[in-house]
Order: sequence, then structure tokens, then C-alpha cells
Amino acid sequence: MLRIVLFLATNVAVLLMISLVFQVLGLGAFLDSRGVHLNLESLLIYSALIGMSGSFISLVLSKWMAKTSMGVYVIDRPQNQTEAWLVSTVEKLSRKAGIGMPEVGIFQSPMPNAFATGMDKNHALVAVSTGLLEAMNPDEVEAVLGHEISHAANGDMTTMALVQGVVNTFVYFLATVIGHIVDRTLFRSQDEEGGYVGYGPGYYVTQLVAQMVLGILATMVVMWFSRWREFRADAGGARLAGRQKMISALEALRRAAEPEDLPGEFAAFGINGSIGRGIARLFMSHPPIEERIAALHRMRG
Repeated sequence: MLRIVLFLATNVAVLLMISLVFQVLGLGAFLDSRGVHLNLESLLIYSALIGMSGSFISLVLSKWMAKTSMGVYVIDRPQNQTEAWLVSTVEKLSRKAGIGMPEVGIFQSPMPNAFATGMDKNHALVAVSTGLLEAMNPDEVEAVLGHEISHAANGDMTTMALVQGVVNTFVYFLATVIGHIVDRTLFRSQDEEGGYVGYGPGYYVTQLVAQMVLGILATMVVMWFSRWREFRADAGGARLAGRQKMISALEALRRAAEPEDLPGEFAAFGINGSIGRGIARLFMSHPPIEERIAALHRMRG
């Protein structure tokens, strides 16, 4: 609950800061001088409602979406030795991390992967794939679980939702401003007295194109944060389960077949992700495994 309050408080603080920057830079007066009469504060609030609401709803529904879209089988009562070991290991690691016991689940996938999700660190879901259980030994699986529990303990689900919401807000806000500027200055959608006659086609086309271009740039920002967050979760997994176990788990992932992202929004929360080369590296949710292993070797302690 505290993280949700902080989520909302941070959004308000960001809006106030941006509004102050607009006033200091005189953006409103600049747009007025070019015939673009916008209430920037109102547009900013509207953009935030659009940008943040989707992220917040996804955060609230994240566990339900994981269970339904990925077919996660939640272990309520362990039916075999593997399930009992998974639950006891997650309980041990979550207690060591100082968080509430997450739900533990298994999903069908031949690829070795795992993820954590949930709107609160004390009410998270940690799930592993059947492929991971088959490809890794118990020490390596323990390290993977430590990695995912570190995501929950670090509040990465909430932070990712906040980052995504902020960039969504900027994308819609800037695209709308750009659409108005192009429509009023280039297409001149005004009557003879200089009054507005509504939005011309220039606004809609420009706003759509601007959203697409800015959306690509925003995705780069979100993926950069996701990659940084993976390094931190690797370090957390090393502290919880042991550095050598974490390195061995990443080595096992590297030996596996070509990695694939988890579907949809869960791609950023898996322990493994697809490999990108060239400019595609900017859109990777996970750093290359070689870089992650090297970072663990540089860890102190």
C-alpha cells in the first residue's frame, strides 16, 4: 500500500515540477506568440491521466494477467517433491529478503525462464517455467528464485509502472503540442479573423506520427531502465543464494537455446530475454548474459 501511495505522490511531484519548468522557460508565451493557444497545465494533467492510468491498471491486474495469459499454475498445496522444494525455497529467500511470502507458480514453456510480478512486494507472484526446472540443477534454480525475489523486494514492478507512466505522459503531451503547432502554423486551421475552426487534418496526422516517433524513443528509455534493473536483481540473487550459484544459473541460461522474451509486458520481468544486435540492443529488456556474468565477478563480497 505504501508503494502505491508513493506511486501517486511521485506522479503529482513530477507534474508540479514539469509545470514549474514550463513557467520558467516561458513555453506558454512562446506558443501563444505562434498562434498556438493551449492550457499547458490542463493538457499536462490530461496527458498524465492517459499515460498513468494504463500503467496503474496493468500494475493492479499484473498477477491476474500472468495467471490467465500465461497459464500459471499456482502451488496452493504441493503435490510432489519439486513443488514442495520450490515453495520452501521461496519462503526461505523471501524471509531473508524481508518481504512477505509470494505466491509460487509454474508455467508451461520449453524455454528456461522465470518472472516476478505483483503490485506490492509483500503480495507478489514468482513463477518458473517447466523448461527452467528441467534445464537447471537445484542450486541454479535457487539463484533464479533469488533474482526474482530481489525484483519484488526492490519494488521493480511498481517502479517500472511509474517509469512507463511518466514516459507515456510525455509522449502524449509532446505529440499533442507538436500536432497543434504544425496544424496552426503550417496548415493554418483558422478562420479569417484568426479564430480556431477546430482541428484540421494536420493535427491528427502530425499527432499520430509524433506519438509513433516519440513512442520509439520512450521505449528506449524504458528498456534502458529495465536492463539496469536486471543487473541489480542479479546482485540481489547473488546475495540471497550465493554469487557462484547466480553465475552458474546465468551460465546455464547462456547454454540454452536462443532465448525468447516472455509475452507482452512480462518480457521485462523474466530472468532471460531475447538477444539484440546493433541498434536492436537499445530495445533489449535484458543485458547480454556475458555482461551480467562479468558484473557478478566484479561484485565485492
